[in-house]
Amino acid sequence: MATNTVAELRSTAPVPKAQPQIAKKNVISPGISLTAGAVAGAVEATVTYPFEFAKTRVQLSQKAASGISNPASRHPLAVILQTARHDGVRAIYTGCSTLILGTAFKAGVRFLSFDTIKNLLADADGTLSPARGILAGMVAGTVESVVAVTPTERIKTALIDDARSSSTRRYKGGFHALRTIVAESGVSEVYRGLLSTTMKQSATSAVRMGSYNVIKEIVSSRTSIKDTKNPALTFGMGATAGVITVYMTQPFDTIKTRAQGAKGASTMEALRDVLKDGGVREFWRGSSMRLGRLILSGGIVFTVYENVAALLMGSRTA
Repeated sequence: MATNTVAELRSTAPVPKAQPQIAKKNVISPGISLTAGAVAGAVEATVTYPFEFAKTRVQLSQKAASGISNPASRHPLAVILQTARHDGVRAIYTGCSTLILGTAFKAGVRFLSFDTIKNLLADADGTLSPARGILAGMVAGTVESVVAVTPTERIKTALIDDARSSSTRRYKGGFHALRTIVAESGVSEVYRGLLSTTMKQSATSAVRMGSYNVIKEIVSSRTSIKDTKNPALTFGMGATAGVITVYMTQPFDTIKTRAQGAKGASTMEALRDVLKDGGVREFWRGSSMRLGRLILSGGIVFTVYENVAALLMGSRTA
């Protein structure tokens, strides 16, 4: 009798429900992150370089190398046209090869670092909170700065600064500039401005990658649009992230550019130089040039990255 009672209790006991498994989003492998990021970086740098050239020209000291005042327009198109008229179209692409190679490398490192950290911090369904997205972007920017950005930015900025003096140019190209700088001042000179560059890059990457991640999650979760790899949509999200990035990180970029000029300067010297030239507003000098570049850059780099990654993963939707 007791045995039957126990059996009846067991048969009526509630059976634990199996927990539904949450489908994880596709995880991008390190090799795909690196490859897709490098392709996106190369395309972005090639298309947007004239804006980078104009921005760097304006941010550098208003005194020419000869010491003669050389006022320049703050409008990107005016700077580009003036340079093309005086020095030829090729002058607009001074330092371009260095930047394209460097951007391909650093974009690969950036997306590899971001995706790796994102996979570690994401929830079970692959969702990354805004705070974690910013943290992942900041760490990715720091890695990118040390591994790739500082050396390539030092060479690019030195080339553009040196090109302002048509009679006393020291550098014939990117590799010549690298050899000259290392021969004269050692490898450490290539890393001049490391602190300011890392501050700028970590802030830029945190805002750019973080804001893009937030926008992408909002579009995916709060609208009927589920295919966030649509090129037009991705371009719009990337461009919006670029606008946000410019105005939040421009002071870091201005200090970095001053520190990495042809003559070089410490971070504190660059900071004092900027304040001396125009006060607090001077920190946002060149923002319109950078805005034009980052709107295109954000749209291009995320569109190319998302689609190349999807193509390589074999999961691109028709």
